[in-house]
Amino acid sequence: MGSPSHRSWAIYFNQLAGRKEVKFDYAKFNWIGSVDRSDNVLYMRSDTSFNTIYDVRRAAQPPKCTATGTGTIGHYFPKLLNETIGTKFEIILGYPGGPEMDLAVEKNEAHCRAFTHAAWFSGEPYRSWQARGFVRVLIQTGKRRDERLPQVPTLNELMNEFKTADLGRRLATVVLASGEFGRPYLLPPGVPVERLQTLREAFAGLMADPDFLADVKKRNLEVDPSKGEELEKLAKEVLAQPPEVIEKVKKLMGR
Repeated sequence: MGSPSHRSWAIYFNQLAGRKEVKFDYAKFNWIGSVDRSDNVLYMRSDTSFNTIYDVRRAAQPPKCTATGTGTIGHYFPKLLNETIGTKFEIILGYPGGPEMDLAVEKNEAHCRAFTHAAWFSGEPYRSWQARGFVRVLIQTGKRRDERLPQVPTLNELMNEFKTADLGRRLATVVLASGEFGRPYLLPPGVPVERLQTLREAFAGLMADPDFLADVKKRNLEVDPSKGEELEKLAKEVLAQPPEVIEKVKKLMGR
């Protein structure tokens, strides 16, 4: 039993793309559960003319967002917004990492960055930025608004508002499933049903254990668990996509 890295989304993307080195079926893994989910946010400098995501849709000159490379959150999330709700983000690739991307925003060579909720609430420089109103969050993913970002719309809300077509919604489901999977614990195919059920129950028990939750709070961490049954359903849904969605995914992950 093991927990994949936070970039485990690349596994199912590779399978969808039909890469010959893939020798597994993501939908056939036995999912135990995940400790967290990884929703995304996109922040914008407050001194720009882009006060809301609606302003980005109307942009004459698109705001510039930072990214390390293709296939990263900083790259694919703004592109997904362009595809699904008609925003106009430009993406600058090539930054070595997060600190360099944030510095680019501070120096005003870029205006925005997309990354995870967890990173946004993790500490500096974001706490200081929030305190002095240097940046604002324009959009978040997730099935519901984070209670700490009650005024920030979700992508699902905006897709409903702008009547995003089914193809775009399917694309969003596939791309954002990486955050839904979080850091899952799973087993290979062929595990006896009874063993899987025992492990799922044990995992669910741990997620509700007061001592465990107290330790999580003490360490200033977050727990937002998913059940194995939920992840199993999601894995099957993600892989059951028509060719046109798969082509959209390939295009989105490229330049």
